[in-house]
Amino acid sequence: MKTLAKMSDEQLVKLYVEGVNEAFDTLIERHKNRVYSYILGAVKNDEVADDVFQDTFIKAIVTIKQGRYTENGHFAAWVTRIAHNLVIDHFRQVKSENLQSTDNADYNILNKKELCDSNIEDSLVLQQINNDLHRLILALPHNQREVLLLRYYRNMSFKEIAERTQVSINTALGRMRYAIMNMRRMAEENHIALTVS
Repeated sequence: MKTLAKMSDEQLVKLYVEGVNEAFDTLIERHKNRVYSYILGAVKNDEVADDVFQDTFIKAIVTIKQGRYTENGHFAAWVTRIAHNLVIDHFRQVKSENLQSTDNADYNILNKKELCDSNIEDSLVLQQINNDLHRLILALPHNQREVLLLRYYRNMSFKEIAERTQVSINTALGRMRYAIMNMRRMAEENHIALTVS
């Protein structure tokens, strides 16, 4: 069998689908500079670029694992397109958060829930959500819980998490994906709402 570095992108994707995680590590290593440079050139911010880069490869992993990857011979273009779409999503989110006009009669920027004093009901609901979230996190397997806590509570990049936990970036991304999937499943099974309606 050829070494992973000598295989085509499509051969690596096929191997990854068959359970060889190192194949995806090779894909990341092969395309990371091109994809990261594209993202950084678009967003002009290192932290945002890191987040979009990580989200790009999480989305690629999920798509491949779900059997929805069909871009034979065009992996590099496909993963760059994912990055492009996530960059667009980022700018849409920034625009919707920061560019609301008070001139619009249908939207009063000062009439936002976030600007109002919270009432006791809101506080109780948020406290319950936090308690439920805490219980779900504690129910995760140790390796998934560790990645989730490092990412969301310590704000570490997946590269830093991989180094800290002594695993590949692909393994760290996979653990995060499974942690989120497991939390959603447990929340559904236990009829737990994790958002304020």
